[in-house]
Amino acid sequence: MKIRTLLESLDVAFSMYSAIPMPQIEWNERNMKYMMAFFPMVGVVQGALLLGFSLLAQALGLGFVLFAAVAALLPLFVTGGIHLDGFCDTVDALSSHQTREKKLEILKDPHTGAFAVMGCVAYLLLTFALWTQPQGSGRWLTVQMMAVGFVLSRSMSACAKSSGLVHSFSSAAQKRNVRIAAAVFAAACVLLWLWIHPLLGAVLTGCCLLNFWYYYRMSQKQFGGITGDLAGYFLQLNEIIILLASVLYTLSAR
Repeated sequence: MKIRTLLESLDVAFSMYSAIPMPQIEWNERNMKYMMAFFPMVGVVQGALLLGFSLLAQALGLGFVLFAAVAALLPLFVTGGIHLDGFCDTVDALSSHQTREKKLEILKDPHTGAFAVMGCVAYLLLTFALWTQPQGSGRWLTVQMMAVGFVLSRSMSACAKSSGLVHSFSSAAQKRNVRIAAAVFAAACVLLWLWIHPLLGAVLTGCCLLNFWYYYRMSQKQFGGITGDLAGYFLQLNEIIILLASVLYTLSAR
């Protein structure tokens, strides 16, 4: 692979999965084949921003409500809401209790259903409420685990996508390379979690693996495979599970 192709793939990954301004290049089959290998890098930026905001909030003495509001909305600022959109579409489809074909139609429907709206409101409200809970060292621990979790969630999503419907244009070798890159990111995240806090890191790793097992089985059973919307659903669900488990741990350790 040429360095130019890798840089273009990085550009495409950020252009597609974030709201961060990137140089405009032509998207083609060559530079889109490996974009999922760089998908976790969006999580690196998101995690770095969360860490930076947390330090800034501490220095300025921001109240817990304002901190929680910004922390809850920060992922939307970075991603432009692309993953939350997939989460909402999936909630809408699952809540319909229709046939597989009808659920796939709902995923493709550009209109927003009632269940999607309720799912979005519930997700953001719960995220905000969870961020109001940890204080002091507990907040810093939660911030660190979430910063790593942004990367791990995207690594796991990239690994699933490389074998799903959304990556059907790639060859077996290219899919293997994407899975290897995603696995390296994921392993680094788990090791970092265990280094920050061994017990909580182990708990979060177990939670993410269980969620991935549920997501894969649900996708196959309900939709016949993995789509972009389902990948967004997994990512959002995984992130709120990481946040929930981290907050519950910090509260129990008081």
